[in-house]
Amino acid sequence: MNSPLVRLIDITLAIVGLCLLWPVMAIVYVVGKFDSDSPIFSQTRVGIRGKAFTLYKFRTMAVSTKSVATHMVDAQSVTKLGAILRKSKLDELPQLVNVLKGEMSFVGPRPCLFNQEELIEERQKRGVDTVLPGITGLAQVNGIDMSEPGKLAVVDAKMIEQFSIGLYFRLIIATATGKGAGDRIR
Repeated sequence: MNSPLVRLIDITLAIVGLCLLWPVMAIVYVVGKFDSDSPIFSQTRVGIRGKAFTLYKFRTMAVSTKSVATHMVDAQSVTKLGAILRKSKLDELPQLVNVLKGEMSFVGPRPCLFNQEELIEERQKRGVDTVLPGITGLAQVNGIDMSEPGKLAVVDAKMIEQFSIGLYFRLIIATATGKGAGDRIR
Protein backbone atom coordinates (compact mmCIF):
# COMPACT_ATOMS: atom_id res chain seq x y z
CA MET A 1 0.00 0.00 0.00
CA ASN A 2 2.94 2.32 0.56
CA SER A 3 4.30 1.82 -2.96
CA PRO A 4 5.55 4.60 -5.26
CA LEU A 5 2.81 3.66 -7.76
CA VAL A 6 0.05 4.13 -5.16
CA ARG A 7 1.62 7.44 -4.13
CA LEU A 8 1.68 8.60 -7.77
CA ILE A 9 -1.97 7.62 -8.21
CA ASP A 10 -2.87 9.37 -4.92
CA ILE A 11 -1.17 12.60 -6.03
CA THR A 12 -2.75 12.48 -9.48
CA LEU A 13 -6.25 11.83 -8.15
CA ALA A 14 -5.90 14.50 -5.45
CA ILE A 15 -4.80 17.13 -7.97
CA VAL A 16 -7.58 16.18 -10.40
CA GLY A 17 -10.09 16.13 -7.54
CA LEU A 18 -9.06 19.56 -6.27
CA CYS A 19 -9.11 21.03 -9.79
CA LEU A 20 -12.56 19.62 -10.59
CA LEU A 21 -14.19 19.99 -7.20
CA TRP A 22 -12.93 23.40 -6.06
CA PRO A 23 -16.28 25.05 -7.00
CA VAL A 24 -18.15 22.53 -4.81
CA MET A 25 -15.65 23.05 -2.01
CA ALA A 26 -16.02 26.84 -2.32
CA ILE A 27 -19.82 26.59 -2.07
CA VAL A 28 -19.63 24.27 0.94
CA TYR A 29 -17.15 26.64 2.58
CA VAL A 30 -19.39 29.70 2.06
CA VAL A 31 -22.53 27.88 3.25
CA GLY A 32 -20.50 26.53 6.17
CA LYS A 33 -19.58 30.08 7.20
CA PHE A 34 -23.30 30.74 7.74
CA ASP A 35 -23.86 27.38 9.44
CA SER A 36 -21.08 27.53 12.03
CA ASP A 37 -18.77 30.46 11.15
CA SER A 38 -15.97 27.87 11.16
CA PRO A 39 -16.48 25.64 8.10
CA ILE A 40 -13.14 23.83 8.20
CA PHE A 41 -12.60 21.29 10.95
CA SER A 42 -9.07 20.25 11.81
CA GLN A 43 -8.09 17.62 14.32
CA THR A 44 -4.91 15.80 15.31
CA ARG A 45 -5.09 12.16 14.24
CA VAL A 46 -2.87 9.09 14.35
CA GLY A 47 -0.93 8.65 11.12
CA ILE A 48 1.52 6.10 9.82
CA ARG A 49 3.64 4.53 12.60
CA GLY A 50 1.78 6.57 15.20
CA LYS A 51 2.95 9.92 13.84
CA ALA A 52 0.55 12.79 14.54
CA PHE A 53 -0.91 14.79 11.66
CA THR A 54 -3.68 17.33 11.24
CA LEU A 55 -6.72 15.98 9.38
CA TYR A 56 -8.98 18.44 7.54
CA LYS A 57 -12.69 18.07 6.92
CA PHE A 58 -15.68 20.30 6.44
CA ARG A 59 -17.30 20.85 9.82
CA THR A 60 -20.39 18.71 10.37
CA MET A 61 -20.86 19.25 14.10
CA ALA A 62 -21.27 22.24 16.37
CA VAL A 63 -18.00 24.00 17.22
CA SER A 64 -18.55 23.17 20.91
CA THR A 65 -18.60 19.39 20.29
CA LYS A 66 -16.02 17.48 22.37
CA SER A 67 -13.03 16.00 20.53
CA VAL A 68 -13.93 12.33 20.84
CA ALA A 69 -14.63 9.51 18.42
CA THR A 70 -17.75 10.17 16.35
CA HIS A 71 -19.60 7.15 17.73
CA MET A 72 -19.36 8.79 21.17
CA VAL A 73 -21.03 12.05 20.05
CA ASP A 74 -24.74 12.80 20.44
CA ALA A 75 -26.73 13.12 17.22
CA GLN A 76 -27.85 16.61 18.28
CA SER A 77 -24.27 17.80 17.72
CA VAL A 78 -24.61 17.38 13.94
CA THR A 79 -25.66 20.59 12.21
CA LYS A 80 -28.27 20.68 9.42
CA LEU A 81 -25.56 21.28 6.85
CA GLY A 82 -23.43 18.65 8.56
CA ALA A 83 -26.11 15.99 8.07
CA ILE A 84 -26.12 16.70 4.33
CA LEU A 85 -22.32 16.74 4.13
CA ARG A 86 -22.00 13.46 6.05
CA LYS A 87 -24.64 11.70 3.95
CA SER A 88 -23.06 12.88 0.67
CA LYS A 89 -19.49 12.39 2.01
CA LEU A 90 -18.65 15.93 0.89
CA ASP A 91 -17.24 16.57 4.37
CA GLU A 92 -14.24 14.46 3.35
CA LEU A 93 -13.15 16.67 0.41
CA PRO A 94 -10.57 18.74 2.36
CA GLN A 95 -8.70 15.49 2.99
CA LEU A 96 -7.49 15.77 -0.60
CA VAL A 97 -4.98 18.23 0.90
CA ASN A 98 -3.89 15.54 3.40
CA VAL A 99 -3.37 13.16 0.47
CA LEU A 100 -1.27 15.73 -1.43
CA LYS A 101 0.85 16.31 1.68
CA GLY A 102 1.56 12.56 1.93
CA GLU A 103 -0.19 12.20 5.30
CA MET A 104 -3.00 10.06 3.88
CA SER A 105 -3.85 7.89 0.90
CA PHE A 106 -7.22 7.56 -0.80
CA VAL A 107 -7.39 3.99 0.51
CA GLY A 108 -6.21 2.87 3.92
CA PRO A 109 -7.38 2.46 7.51
CA ARG A 110 -9.36 5.51 8.70
CA PRO A 111 -7.16 7.63 11.00
CA CYS A 112 -8.22 7.53 14.63
CA LEU A 113 -7.75 9.86 17.56
CA PHE A 114 -4.92 9.36 20.04
CA ASN A 115 -7.48 8.71 22.81
CA GLN A 116 -8.77 5.63 20.96
CA GLU A 117 -6.16 3.50 22.71
CA GLU A 118 -7.88 0.13 22.18
CA LEU A 119 -8.01 0.67 18.41
CA ILE A 120 -4.39 1.87 18.30
CA GLU A 121 -3.30 -1.24 20.22
CA GLU A 122 -5.33 -3.59 17.99
CA ARG A 123 -3.89 -1.99 14.87
CA GLN A 124 -0.32 -2.19 16.19
CA LYS A 125 -0.77 -5.92 16.92
CA ARG A 126 -1.79 -6.48 13.30
CA GLY A 127 0.69 -4.12 11.60
CA VAL A 128 -2.08 -1.80 10.42
CA ASP A 129 -0.15 1.21 11.73
CA THR A 130 2.58 0.66 9.11
CA VAL A 131 0.51 2.06 6.23
CA LEU A 132 -0.83 5.52 5.52
CA PRO A 133 -4.34 6.11 6.80
CA GLY A 134 -6.97 6.57 4.12
CA ILE A 135 -10.06 8.49 3.19
CA THR A 136 -11.82 5.18 2.66
CA GLY A 137 -11.16 1.51 3.12
CA LEU A 138 -12.62 -1.97 3.24
CA ALA A 139 -14.17 -1.43 6.67
CA GLN A 140 -15.89 1.79 5.59
CA VAL A 141 -17.57 0.30 2.53
CA ASN A 142 -18.76 -2.58 4.71
CA GLY A 143 -20.25 -0.32 7.38
CA ILE A 144 -17.70 -1.17 10.11
CA ASP A 145 -16.80 1.86 12.16
CA MET A 146 -14.55 2.72 15.08
CA SER A 147 -17.12 1.64 17.67
CA GLU A 148 -15.85 -1.94 17.11
CA PRO A 149 -12.04 -1.57 17.46
CA GLY A 150 -11.14 -5.27 17.31
CA LYS A 151 -13.33 -5.98 14.29
CA LEU A 152 -12.14 -2.81 12.56
CA ALA A 153 -8.46 -3.71 13.05
CA VAL A 154 -9.05 -7.22 11.66
CA VAL A 155 -10.75 -5.84 8.53
CA ASP A 156 -8.03 -3.18 8.12
CA ALA A 157 -5.37 -5.92 8.29
CA LYS A 158 -7.31 -8.00 5.74
CA MET A 159 -7.41 -5.00 3.37
CA ILE A 160 -3.65 -4.54 3.68
CA GLU A 161 -3.00 -8.24 3.12
CA GLN A 162 -5.24 -8.38 0.03
CA PHE A 163 -4.24 -4.97 -1.34
CA SER A 164 -3.96 -4.50 -5.08
CA ILE A 165 -4.44 -1.58 -7.46
CA GLY A 166 -7.75 -3.20 -8.46
CA LEU A 167 -8.94 -3.21 -4.83
CA TYR A 168 -7.78 0.41 -4.46
CA PHE A 169 -10.02 1.54 -7.33
CA ARG A 170 -12.93 -0.72 -6.32
CA LEU A 171 -12.96 0.82 -2.83
CA ILE A 172 -12.81 4.38 -4.21
CA ILE A 173 -15.65 3.66 -6.65
CA ALA A 174 -17.73 1.94 -3.96
CA THR A 175 -17.31 4.95 -1.67
CA ALA A 176 -18.05 7.48 -4.43
CA THR A 177 -21.22 5.63 -5.40
CA GLY A 178 -22.53 5.62 -1.84
CA LYS A 179 -21.62 2.20 -0.45
CA GLY A 180 -20.95 2.15 3.27
CA ALA A 181 -21.43 4.92 5.76
CA GLY A 182 -19.46 7.16 8.07
CA ASP A 183 -19.02 6.48 11.76
CA ARG A 184 -22.28 5.99 13.62
CA ILE A 185 -23.44 8.73 15.92
CA ARG A 186 -25.30 7.77 19.07
